Amino acid sequence: MKVDSGIGLDLSNAARDAKNREEAGYSGIWTAEIDHDPFFPLLLAAEHTERIELGTSIAVAFARNPMLLANIGHDLQRYSQGRFILGLGSQIKPHITKRFSMPWSHPAARMREMVLAIRAIWESWDNGAKLDFRGDFYSHTLMTPFFDPGPNPFGAPKIFLAGVGELMTEVAGEVCDGFICHGFTTEKYLREVTIPALARGRAKAGKTMEGFEVVGPSFVVTGTNEAEMSEAVAGTRQQIAFYGSTPAYRPVLDIHGWGGLQDELNTLSKQGKWVEMGNLIDEEVLNTFAVVGEPESIAPELHQRYGDVIQRINFYAPYKSDPERWRGVVEALKAI
Repeated sequence: MKVDSGIGLDLSNAARDAKNREEAGYSGIWTAEIDHDPFFPLLLAAEHTERIELGTSIAVAFARNPMLLANIGHDLQRYSQGRFILGLGSQIKPHITKRFSMPWSHPAARMREMVLAIRAIWESWDNGAKLDFRGDFYSHTLMTPFFDPGPNPFGAPKIFLAGVGELMTEVAGEVCDGFICHGFTTEKYLREVTIPALARGRAKAGKTMEGFEVVGPSFVVTGTNEAEMSEAVAGTRQQIAFYGSTPAYRPVLDIHGWGGLQDELNTLSKQGKWVEMGNLIDEEVLNTFAVVGEPESIAPELHQRYGDVIQRINFYAPYKSDPERWRGVVEALKAI
């Protein structure tokens, strides 16, 4: 199994963090689009590493257009010598329309078309094919030599897509190279909803799951003493509650019979009662979403839950207070 980690978005630390992750034996590093751009740290990471894969988990697709993403992907793939993964996600409607002031409609269909448009642009640059992409949401029909960067010697980057709902997940299976499970995913939901949806998408494209990478969910609660464990538990409860308050993620709770919890969390979120939200996440919910235990128990539990259905894992909150002890966890997972 490939074991990945994240790096922060502080550009002054990105190179050091990336180099440390490579030396620690991780397979890949990911950046998230939160309060900074997710691509800039990966440029620095590419400069200061040699082997580790570099990806966005995620970049907000609908805040951009296919040509912009194609350019960024092409440049990072070339500069990293073939190590870049373009990881995309849709975000939710209020953020796209109110934060980014961009259009929102039919997210699954729009995402499918965006990925196909990006691939058409790369095909034009790599093989000299005429750029003639015409869709319902995007149209790209002009490419002159002045704006053509030419073939990428390392080929096109892989495209991964994050999602929760079945339609978006099917799109990932059909047009992408991998799928990033949302942290708000359980084993039951992964096996009964996500994997079948990916398989349906692959079948639409005439493909099997062979070679397709699933990045597994990875809420981890661990520590070496009671204080560390308590802090990890509290933080994870808050994160699960935050995601659980989002209506789009309700199906994950519904499959466990916890739909009413979503109503309660959503109501409290509108009142700004974030601490109270975390208190609603009881032991059963916590242990369903997260692997909880001492560091040495993490790898066996993740293997038992997901070992046969995921190909790589990106730790949402890896334990860092004892790096050598955590290195043993990483090595145990890589051996799976």
